[in-house]
Amino acid sequence: MKGTERRHLKTDQLVHGMQGVVAFFRKWRSQIVLAGLLILALGVVFAGLRIIRAEQAKSRSRTVSEILALRADLPKVPENAAKLEALAGKGKSGRLASLSLATYWMEQGRPDKAEAALSSIKDAGRDFQYYQVKSLQAEIALAKGDLDGSLAILAKIVEENPKDYLLDSVLFRQAEALELKGKEAEAVALYKKLQTEYPQSYYGYEASLKAVRMEGKPGAAALNSSPNGL
Repeated sequence: MKGTERRHLKTDQLVHGMQGVVAFFRKWRSQIVLAGLLILALGVVFAGLRIIRAEQAKSRSRTVSEILALRADLPKVPENAAKLEALAGKGKSGRLASLSLATYWMEQGRPDKAEAALSSIKDAGRDFQYYQVKSLQAEIALAKGDLDGSLAILAKIVEENPKDYLLDSVLFRQAEALELKGKEAEAVALYKKLQTEYPQSYYGYEASLKAVRMEGKPGAAALNSSPNGL
């Protein structure tokens, strides 16, 4: 008897609970449906955003590959310059296209065209490409005979000391500009600094040759002391 009563009690509780759920749903049906639709819509939007971002990443990857291929073939296929110019203004990969084109024009001895190629680049923060642009601008200024302008750009890079951008090329350009300005003692000091701090790099090796050559010149005894203590 007691077992039967317990079963009836459990059944009544279950029925009562179900009735409560039904009553709750009836009372708040519109709000529940609306909330469900909202959750579904958010899920669709989130999934759509993920798909869009994935497609954008694929598109950027294809564009970067295209830019690198165009740059590699540029010496043999001058027509690629026009294609790089067209890509220079497109999205996040545009800076790479502009940089690729500018370096090509510098190789061709055309700093004016290199400067024009860089003019379309917008500042996107101090990342690796930002310092590539600044270094190239300093090189362009040096090629055009603007020694002070080149030194100012290079000094700013050294002052900021970016973590992800090696300064060996920057210091080498600084030393070259100082040498051209006739400040040979400062130039030699920088070449030696490069030789010491970047012994395994191309610029460290070139700097060692420069220092030896300059110190071997007649009247080079004064080069052993640097007014700036470099």
